[in-house]
Amino acid sequence: MASQQRGRADMETSSGRGGMGRRKGPTDISLLQNYIHLRYVDLSENKLRDLSPLGSLTHLLWLKSCLTCHIASFATNRIRATEGIPIPRLGSLNLKGNEIQMISGLDPGKLTNLHTVELRGNKLETTTGLHLPKLKNLYLAQNFITHLEGLEELVQLTTLHLRDNRLVTLDGFSKSMKCLQYLNLRGNGILNLQEMAKLQVLPMLRALVLMDNPCSDESEYRMEALVLLPRLERLDKDFFEEDERAEAEETRQRRRDEEITGPPTPHLEPSLLTSPFSLFPSGNGGICPRGSD
Repeated sequence: MASQQRGRADMETSSGRGGMGRRKGPTDISLLQNYIHLRYVDLSENKLRDLSPLGSLTHLLWLKSCLTCHIASFATNRIRATEGIPIPRLGSLNLKGNEIQMISGLDPGKLTNLHTVELRGNKLETTTGLHLPKLKNLYLAQNFITHLEGLEELVQLTTLHLRDNRLVTLDGFSKSMKCLQYLNLRGNGILNLQEMAKLQVLPMLRALVLMDNPCSDESEYRMEALVLLPRLERLDKDFFEEDERAEAEETRQRRRDEEITGPPTPHLEPSLLTSPFSLFPSGNGGICPRGSD
């Protein structure tokens, strides 16, 4: 009976009776440290800056309204760091719309079930700090990311969303990312089509979004993507057709042949190939021997 009453009190406190409700807009959740048996907490759309008090909630299962999923939502606050989230049962973490500049403190030894992280709309400039080998879905759109770092540890990642950042190259992908299937790079600053060759280390990549990058305006954009990434099934919103695949294979074969034999020799008239004279004009309008002028 006591445990049932405690469970009801936990839910009432988390829904706002203890001042944690959305209407109050709290900036400090240190009071939660006194309620170590809390299981359900909704902290989204407030003005939080520090999540460390959550470390005391050793029984926390969920932080919004679903009783079957282990989801934590801190969306639309003013959080500046990702430290203080040691929730062992956590499966999905939503931190979109905050002020996070660097990822740190996400301990893979404690976040053993974490499979999805949502960090869009923050102030990240790099991807370093994601030491989460069991992560499957990562959303980093609408940040200020200029370079990719630390991705080699994301060995189970299947979805990576990097739309509307500031990438100009595709350095940073690793051959250890053997599970990545979907990559969204829309709205960055990729200039050179050959940057796509750096994605050849991703053997499972099937869907690539590169629209709204400067390189997507090139006339050979779609064909070059398929030449460089033959396993690709979809570019932007469109799937590749069989005739496109056939043309891409012909282009790959021609390039392989040229690597072996060199580029084709320019065609010259037979008379020019056997003539002892150069193509330098003589004073009388004819052809003079080389060096005679």
